[in-house]
Amino acid sequence: MELVDIHCHGGGGNAFGDTVDGTLAALAAHQAAGTSRVVASLVTEPLDAMVAKLAVVREAMAQAPALLGVHLEGPFLAPSRKGAHPPHALIDPTPDAVSRLLDAGEGILRQITMAPELPGALDAIARFADAGVVVAVGHTECTAAQATEAFDAGARLVTHAFNAMPPIAGRAPGPLGAALADERVFIEVIADGFHVAPEPLALLFAAAPGRAVLMTDAMAAAASAEGTYMLGELEVTVAGGKAVLTGTDTLAGSTLVLSRALDVCEAAGVPRDVAIEAATATPLRALEACGWMS
Repeated sequence: MELVDIHCHGGGGNAFGDTVDGTLAALAAHQAAGTSRVVASLVTEPLDAMVAKLAVVREAMAQAPALLGVHLEGPFLAPSRKGAHPPHALIDPTPDAVSRLLDAGEGILRQITMAPELPGALDAIARFADAGVVVAVGHTECTAAQATEAFDAGARLVTHAFNAMPPIAGRAPGPLGAALADERVFIEVIADGFHVAPEPLALLFAAAPGRAVLMTDAMAAAASAEGTYMLGELEVTVAGGKAVLTGTDTLAGSTLVLSRALDVCEAAGVPRDVAIEAATATPLRALEACGWMS
């Protein structure tokens, strides 16, 4: 069983992209916990910092084939749904910003999270998708109609379902409702017992068979001690297995490892074999949605 985590910010006390040694140590911490391959996620920072961290991960990848590439969670996110991302670093997906990230991420950029309602987002989605990068709808205020426009433009994933997006409502299904109805789209979910309650977790698997993707959104405290950490520019406090921005109740990633996510799913009523598929074959299928092959 080869567990694959396509959205993971760090572990073992280290964040991906800070240093080459720390990036390799974070990978090793997740491998020791049972995960075979990882996509290194970077949180929003000023563009120069994100470009520099792409270069760090690129160097680490040369030493570690188990690092599959990079996921950029930002900087093209809705300020109102920023979560644990610094508001001053959020920007619109201008052609120049998109070009800079595509150039810096050439050959290693696998996924980018984007709010499709931002000015220029649909053109940016098409450019990333044409370049073989999986675009994920997330950290967004978009409507179901706007999400569908994003999927038509080439987006093929939703970032951490139920979190940092409008909820599903009877007359306003939102981005998750649009994704559930669209067979082209894969849907990430964080099964850590904090981000999603058992009932909607089980409903997601039932409503989108073969399209749910288990991932961790883990930060440096995963497979490490509790205490105070940095997530990009922001301080995070970890206690009782829960990571929040210091002094708030805002979730800031997780301390999850994928093997634990399987147990959380099973406890919610998801059959074990279904959960395993969501942490093995389905993540790779999601990455291949825009042409990348494992």
